[in-house]
Amino acid sequence: MPKPGPVSRSDLIANLRRLGFVGPISGAKHQFMIKGRLRVRIPNPHGAALSVGLLGKILREAGIGRKQWEAL
Repeated sequence: MPKPGPVSRSDLIANLRRLGFVGPISGAKHQFMIKGRLRVRIPNPHGAALSVGLLGKILREAGIGRKQWEAL
């Protein structure tokens, strides 16, 4: 199985929507997406791709496994 690579913010949002998340919704400092009672912060747009480390943190916070993410 290949390692997940960097992903753009728009691809992250699109994939989270495919997994049932709603948003992004504006918060105090960051936007976030919600699924039921789960709330996941989304990085602000900076034009660069999200690093593998940051993507991993977001996916862990969202309860999304590697196989589930790679299946998208």
